[in-house]
Amino acid sequence: MSFDVVIVGAGCAGLGAAAALREAGLNSIVLEASHRVGGRAHTDASASFGNAVFDRGASWLHAAERNPLVPIAQAAGVALTDSDRHSARRTIVGDRLATDAERAEFDASCERFEHVTEAHAAESTDSSVADAIAPLRTDPWTATVETWEAAQIAAADPRLLSVRDLHRNQLVGSNLNVDAGLGHFVQHHLAPLAGEIRLGAPVSRISWHRAGGGIAVDTPDGTIVARACIVTVSTGVLAQGAIGFDPLLPADIVDAIQGLPMGLLTKIALRATDSDRFGLPDYCGLSRRVEEPFAPNISFLAWPMGCDHIVGFLGGHTAWSFAGQEPRATDAFAREHLRRLIGAAAERSLVTAAVTDWGTDPLFLGAYAYALPGYSTARDKLAEPMADGRLIFAGEATCTDGLAGTVGGAWNSGRAAAQTVRSMLSRRSSTARLATLP
Repeated sequence: MSFDVVIVGAGCAGLGAAAALREAGLNSIVLEASHRVGGRAHTDASASFGNAVFDRGASWLHAAERNPLVPIAQAAGVALTDSDRHSARRTIVGDRLATDAERAEFDASCERFEHVTEAHAAESTDSSVADAIAPLRTDPWTATVETWEAAQIAAADPRLLSVRDLHRNQLVGSNLNVDAGLGHFVQHHLAPLAGEIRLGAPVSRISWHRAGGGIAVDTPDGTIVARACIVTVSTGVLAQGAIGFDPLLPADIVDAIQGLPMGLLTKIALRATDSDRFGLPDYCGLSRRVEEPFAPNISFLAWPMGCDHIVGFLGGHTAWSFAGQEPRATDAFAREHLRRLIGAAAERSLVTAAVTDWGTDPLFLGAYAYALPGYSTARDKLAEPMADGRLIFAGEATCTDGLAGTVGGAWNSGRAAAQTVRSMLSRRSSTARLATLP
């Protein structure tokens, strides 16, 4: 069967593209290699979490005031919780709670970090975040802020992260949780907007310069022919060469892919076995002051949305150091740090419910993309249409709206790619009609 557009990947970018094409009356199909929709938005509601849910990947609708998925959720009556309004913070310095003065020093350090990185982002030469903030190294809180902004938020090693890319993607605004799980929202409220989705349909090759135009997409069940193709898989999958392109992709596109490696954010969920909440309120962030730059680190969020689990977040180089190891290694690391934060008694009453594996999953090979120093325009390049718009990439890695690394940004990128394809198809149809005139 022939389609107007074939879309590779049923994450938020693919679903956004399909929904936009469907609204325009175009015939599209989404091909998904796995047996579920949502991509890196996946809610775990298994027995491991009792009556609670756990988002293994994306957890928040960030920058809610400009996030395109918020009005969709609100229109559907989906329950949302502003986690920022309920959050608390406990920071440990050495073996004690940070004082009020130290918390104020941390806040001031955050402001200095923002000021310095903003100034460097405006310079003519891009640099790494670590190099940009070198003048702040004498500040005892700099390593903590750097770890938070780079490893935890951008999921990247600050020594490898473009300061321009960091500054470009500051997620300012509210952060909303979907009460039933963000992955659940994607599956039940976004996927139905997309039209035809074929699961268990990995794509092995895309032939994008066929005689007479059009695209041919090879799958285990045969070749699908379309007038255009939107590819939404991660840059990790693209860099590995899991999908072949005939002809090969242009050198500048390959270079952009290489300049946008995947960062990693690994989560570990530790579930309480009794009613003891260790004196911690819901949405309580737990962290330690990082004493040395680039030191292995993990932060925690206790009882999100009132659930009975504590979630640990390992980002960037710390997360990659555990990727490929047995889950028990991550578990041991998390418990050691948690014991120093809330005591041994808490550790004994928590069981491990999940350790995520985005870094080794061959369908993703990471959590979300970041730009290397000198590649701050790689997202723009990767988003450029090829073959007069017949082939185009979309996904959070191509976001140029400041929402890179988020489901909202992925949705936007998919819809933007769909608009590009739609315009191309409209031009070609108009040209074909003119050619038939006497």
